[in-house]
Amino acid sequence: MRAPHLSLRQSEAVARRALLEVERYDVSLDLTADATFASRTRINFTSRGGQTFLDLKSRRLDAITLDGDGLDPGQLEGGRFPLHLSPGSHELVVEAEMAFRNDGEGLHLHVDPADGRRYVYAMSFMDAAPSIFACFDQPDLKAPFTLTVLAPEDWSVIGNAPGTQTDAGRWEFAPTPPLSTYFVTLVAGPYHVITDSHDGIALGLSARRSLAGALDREADELLTLTRQCFDEFHRLFGIRYPFGNYHQAFVPEFNAGAMENPGCVTYRDAMVFESRVTRAARIHRATTIAHEMAHQWFGNIVTPQWWDDLWLNESFAEYMGNRVTADVTAYTDAWTHNAYARRQWGLVADQRPSTHPVAGNGAADAATALQNFDGISYSKGSSILKQLNAQMGDDVFFAGVVDHLQRHRFGNATMHDLFAAWERAGAIDLSDFAASWLHTAGPDTLSWEPATASVLRTSPAGPPAGRVHTFRVATAGAAGTWSEVSVRAAHGVTPVDVEAAAVVIDPYEDTWAATLLDRASIESLVELLPRTEDPRLRAGAVNALRTGIHQATTTSSQVLAVLESTLATEENDDALSTVVPWALRSVVPLHHDPTGAQRRLHDAVSRRLASATEGSDLQLAAFQSVVASTTSVADLQRWLDGHTPPGLHLDLDLRWAVLVRLATLDAVGADDLDRHLEAEPTARSRVEHARARASRPDAEAKAWAWARVAGEVDVSNHELEAVGLGLWRPGQERWTSQWVDPYFSLLPSLPTLHAGWVLGTAVRSFFPLTSLDPLTLQRAEAVLGQEQLDQTVRRNLVDLTDELARRLRVVDLSRTAHEEAT
Repeated sequence: MRAPHLSLRQSEAVARRALLEVERYDVSLDLTADATFASRTRINFTSRGGQTFLDLKSRRLDAITLDGDGLDPGQLEGGRFPLHLSPGSHELVVEAEMAFRNDGEGLHLHVDPADGRRYVYAMSFMDAAPSIFACFDQPDLKAPFTLTVLAPEDWSVIGNAPGTQTDAGRWEFAPTPPLSTYFVTLVAGPYHVITDSHDGIALGLSARRSLAGALDREADELLTLTRQCFDEFHRLFGIRYPFGNYHQAFVPEFNAGAMENPGCVTYRDAMVFESRVTRAARIHRATTIAHEMAHQWFGNIVTPQWWDDLWLNESFAEYMGNRVTADVTAYTDAWTHNAYARRQWGLVADQRPSTHPVAGNGAADAATALQNFDGISYSKGSSILKQLNAQMGDDVFFAGVVDHLQRHRFGNATMHDLFAAWERAGAIDLSDFAASWLHTAGPDTLSWEPATASVLRTSPAGPPAGRVHTFRVATAGAAGTWSEVSVRAAHGVTPVDVEAAAVVIDPYEDTWAATLLDRASIESLVELLPRTEDPRLRAGAVNALRTGIHQATTTSSQVLAVLESTLATEENDDALSTVVPWALRSVVPLHHDPTGAQRRLHDAVSRRLASATEGSDLQLAAFQSVVASTTSVADLQRWLDGHTPPGLHLDLDLRWAVLVRLATLDAVGADDLDRHLEAEPTARSRVEHARARASRPDAEAKAWAWARVAGEVDVSNHELEAVGLGLWRPGQERWTSQWVDPYFSLLPSLPTLHAGWVLGTAVRSFFPLTSLDPLTLQRAEAVLGQEQLDQTVRRNLVDLTDELARRLRVVDLSRTAHEEAT
């Protein structure tokens, strides 16, 4: 069981910031033990006098002194040590024993199953820093950090600043510029390291030794992308990268996609591709690299004062990451990838009961802020910045950004500071824009009304003053020729002078709105979309279908009819990689005939596979889709034996995709899965083995999965997620129904078993979304009625309950439509 730690409240952060000025941190870590590490922190700071507290989440507090006087270690409670300070300068020294973690936070320890080597990395984000070193853990108490690390002699150690090995196993790092505590990192272990330089900046890449070959193969592309992005950001901002070296570390079992630590960015090491991947995967990696580099300016040079402005970090980096990737790298189609992979993430989040404004998101404490790290802060915020850039133009946009960065260099700022900089640069009064787009939650919905040839705009709570949509509408006649018309929608109904067989509203994402297709357009798209060559238009049409499912205005049969025709002729592997998994989750199980729907989807992607060029990315994406949708054990077994279509090779990823599907179909036993893991014991194999074991349709497999969320078996963060998703497979209700009640019964006590990021992962991945039963919905709503429910559990449960309710409405809608048709 875990002892709870208090989450820092914004009011507490404001009071502590008014009391303290932190001058420097000196942190020493001894990483030579197996399960714990010694942490010594010296903090020099100035106080205005009064009471406050230090943040520390230690396994054992050994000693603490203030200005040389010993304090009672027993005062540490809830991750806080109380301090009574006189006015003036102070020095605090803390010595503690800390625990390595396996949840992707704090100092995460990973033992590589491929070779038994140990690796650690620090993830200090949000409120994890105090589990590594004592600190005043809030973003607006910045200070320089000096790090000293004692490690095994065969390890390399990399930190935020340049470091040197001064003795065997002893590493000393230069002082950093002022950093927020959540940026502090180190990456330590027998990593494979590649070094280079560009424009006077030392560059580095690292990954586990078992990934050395893959990193060597990928290094040229990774370094090329890094150079291109640096050149473009230097051109756009006119401000040199200020953090010394720029190292990119690919680390195991990382929760997020990446973390923008100055000088040492950390990424999921799945981005070092061991197996062949599609272009979509490479675009995702490229935009992530550009995203994290954008943070070096917006987020790292200037940091939000509090988490309610986290969008100033993420929305900006999301926008710049896509823009820079599209403008200066080989991946000029990055915005198409964004349409498929990110647009719906933001739109769905913005339509949940938990929706919040982009800015001023109500993050009363750090735990709440973590839940708001969602598609609204990334995708919606990025879209709105894109709109703002289109409105004011590059010259004003970047002049304001540069002014903001220079005025607050190495400090903290707010949204009001940024908007003031834009207005000084020549933007008009932005108060109405901010009120309409940034401070108002929820998207408008734009739909086509063919009877009146008009766009109908509906808003969650009435149209806010100043919210005006400017976008393009794509129309096609029966002959299939598409044309565009620009629309400015400032009112509820906007007439558009067109006559068309199909109308797609805002396919190019000019505005932020959920868009819907009318019935006639959906029917026409069955014939029109396969002949449509514009990938952005195709993506826009598919996103409108996805919104129709989310809003339960479109039946699964209508969507399936379009997907059958368009997937069979799709030329973009992004569409297959994104749309097929969505359809298998959110269309096929909601159809009146799920078995028949899956067969039709499988037939469509099989036709695409048969016609794809051998060795192409499209062939790979189509084969992945075929494997995921097939019910043929014979085909799967043939592929597992190595008889894949010409142009494909059964590498690690494809092998486990086949094994997971065989396990789901009850065609491979637990013992066989264990043997496959033993034959190729990589970190990736371990996660996919866990997914496969949990996916088997039998009582033992589901109990095996449940033991991991219930804390009976300790597993890493990635394994926990894979097990939960494997447990709840559609069509396995005979074995999963008995776990519905235990899940809801466990939720109130779940925070004693899991914490932080992984707590949310546990709630989401083990939620019974495949239990399409109104009683399951009632059970979820009953738990939400408990007043003492943990806020992380509540936030995730609110969203999942909403999703289940929407799926049940689609089931009813689809069943009714089928009955009326027959």
